[in-house]
Amino acid sequence: MMKTEKLNLTTEWDKTFEKSDKVDHSKVTFANRYGITLAADMYVPKNAEGKLPAIAVAGPFGAVKEQCSGLYAQEMAERGFLTIAFDPSFTGESGGQPRYMASPDINTEDFMAAVDFLSVQDNVDPEKIGIIGICGWGGMALNTAALDTRVKATVTSTMYDMSRVNANGYFDADNNEEARYNNKVALNKARTESYRSGEYTRAGGCLPLPVPEDVPFYVKDYSEYYKGRAYHERSLNSNEGWNTVGCMSFINQPILRYTNEIRSAVLMIHGEKAHSCYFSKDAYADMTRNSKYTDNKELMIIPGAVHTDLYDNVEVIPFDKMQDFFVKNLK
Repeated sequence: MMKTEKLNLTTEWDKTFEKSDKVDHSKVTFANRYGITLAADMYVPKNAEGKLPAIAVAGPFGAVKEQCSGLYAQEMAERGFLTIAFDPSFTGESGGQPRYMASPDINTEDFMAAVDFLSVQDNVDPEKIGIIGICGWGGMALNTAALDTRVKATVTSTMYDMSRVNANGYFDADNNEEARYNNKVALNKARTESYRSGEYTRAGGCLPLPVPEDVPFYVKDYSEYYKGRAYHERSLNSNEGWNTVGCMSFINQPILRYTNEIRSAVLMIHGEKAHSCYFSKDAYADMTRNSKYTDNKELMIIPGAVHTDLYDNVEVIPFDKMQDFFVKNLK
């Protein structure tokens, strides 16, 4: 029997967005199949009756549920869905040791554990469950949709393919054997040093503000979100970042291998001006190439939008489109 660990959860409202008076909020916990207890915020439409369609939300990569996944979850609850925004294993208020690790396997399991939890709630229709993955969790959401047939609809927003970026670098600039080898040498050296010292080091989060003018725009974009308007004390990206070797396993474990076998509905959303837009464009092409299941797949490009516009700019995030998508496909 899977048992949940007792977690030390905050009781006050500590989100980076305003609390809605249209939904009821509570903290919940659930265990994944690795025995790690995950912490989540649940949002339920006020005065809701009967069994509701439900959505699990996660991301961005290195963020916590008090940031944009919670914003998405609260907004979708206002629109009639029971939602949870959860912290992945090893991060935020969730359990797991050592801290600040990531895993294509365990993080996919985190999404599936969220579906486990939703499937047995008395006020959820288990045949009407969807997921939303933001940034690096967009790739994890696609991987989950390719594996979990209980997921009836998936939205990815400003998606990253974490396997691709870890193996190839940004914009595939290091997509060669020599660069990958040198990266692995450095990471394995760090492993040895950490084991010798008994302490894990952190890889560093976003740059402090003000960001130097000569850095790439996407670095400024991230820093202004995580260090500025959405700073949170538990967010990795707001602080010292991942465990130095925390994302190492992504290098040779591609997560999007079977996306063209996803039968359920998928909506991929990305900003036209986002540095990361190539991830969604290529993933959508791969998902629909030689697939029998293309009628319910869609790529939506938001004109003029940059990467973090889809984190918290409610004038840009297409919530109406997402609502229509889930209403249509969670039925």
